Amino acid sequence: MTVLDRFDLTGRVALVTGATRGLGRAFVTALAEAGADIVVHGRDRDAVAVVVAEVEALGRKAYAVFGDLTDRAAVDALVADAIGQAGAVDVLINNAGACIHRPALEVPDDEWAHVIDTNVTALWYMSQAVGAHMVERGRGNIVNIGSISGLIVNRPQMQPAYNASKAAVHQLTKSLAAEWAPSGVRVNALAPGYIKTDMSPVDEPRFQRYWIEDAPQQRYATPDELGPAIVFLASDAASFMSGTVLVVDGGYTLY
Repeated sequence: MTVLDRFDLTGRVALVTGATRGLGRAFVTALAEAGADIVVHGRDRDAVAVVVAEVEALGRKAYAVFGDLTDRAAVDALVADAIGQAGAVDVLINNAGACIHRPALEVPDDEWAHVIDTNVTALWYMSQAVGAHMVERGRGNIVNIGSISGLIVNRPQMQPAYNASKAAVHQLTKSLAAEWAPSGVRVNALAPGYIKTDMSPVDEPRFQRYWIEDAPQQRYATPDELGPAIVFLASDAASFMSGTVLVVDGGYTLY
């Protein structure tokens, strides 16, 4: 086996949550290009159909699943549907997320709950449901999408719920990695910096001074630049890694 062979995902099935736009869509493309068949999760059926077609155009199999990830019963049904269609899930990418900018004293309860439920509780439900399947099989790989916001306090925008949620994602990643390693299941996290997506308005002048000019590379990234990192974590190239939070941020957290 050559070093490049270790990145090959041929014959594996990857389930990606929040797969219809932004980072999720880029992750789907990268994993499919590396050989994986994809279970595409989303809530908009038309958007899911578009991503399914993109995967199939790459010569891979694609399966569609739908459901509210903050609802335990919906998650259990979604995972059962994914396994029923694809036969198994070898890789889970917990990507779905939400962020709201608001100073701490102005955060209403419903916004706090929305961010925590989307970023932590939904990830927990998915990890439990898919993790049980992986532990039973004695193999599997989970990649949680964290953030540099779990390591620093961003500026100039205040986003306490998001920061707390991503710190929780990082620690939950380590907890699951420690518990499931003896069962052959690896759990890691990817912590991106500022990436050009709907969630990160990197082109707005009010943010550029702090988000771009303060970064060592003095630029933002595009979603496709995270593709190689997600393939690395999902593949045998990272076979001796578990419980790691891989930071990809253009050097932003160096300061």
